[in-house]
Amino acid sequence: MNSATKTVRIRTLSKIAMLGVVSFILMFFKAPLPFAPSFMKFDVSDLPSLLGAFAMGPVAGVAIQFVKNVLNVVFEGTVTGGVGEMSNFLVGSVFVLTAGSVYAKGKSFKRAVLGLVLGVGAMTLFATVNNYYIMFPVFAKAFGLPLDTIISMGKKVNPYVVDYKTLMIFAVVPFNLLKGTAASVVTVLVYKRLSPMLHK
Repeated sequence: MNSATKTVRIRTLSKIAMLGVVSFILMFFKAPLPFAPSFMKFDVSDLPSLLGAFAMGPVAGVAIQFVKNVLNVVFEGTVTGGVGEMSNFLVGSVFVLTAGSVYAKGKSFKRAVLGLVLGVGAMTLFATVNNYYIMFPVFAKAFGLPLDTIISMGKKVNPYVVDYKTLMIFAVVPFNLLKGTAASVVTVLVYKRLSPMLHK
């Protein structure tokens, strides 16, 4: 490895680390949404990963997701034995990997929008299946709650939730669509301005 290649690699790793820290910080700014159970918190912590995926490639976006979740475990701890953080990593990675891969094949505004739309769709599908079969059951077990209690939490804030499947359809799906769309909109608004710095 020559010195120029080594320098580029170090700069890339530094950017990934920096964006990972920013992503971790953004996790603190979260709030519940009126149609979902209170433990589901909305944030835009996927934004740095999307910026990194567009600037440095989809693998960099996944790496930023990894840094974010490792920092979260180290500084915040975990109540699900790391399952929640692994789920967050996988869901976020599906998002940025899809969006970044589409954008990398033809870096244009249209490709960026297409990648983000497909990324939101892929993330929502993966998150819904993951929550149905893994995360909600793990969350219920970790806090000693039956799934019926979680369904009741959904019913209290969303009249369309009547059972476990409708909890997914009318709470989990719109939650992830909104979360992904918010991060995507901000990415479109700020990427062009931040791109020179991210490519520097």
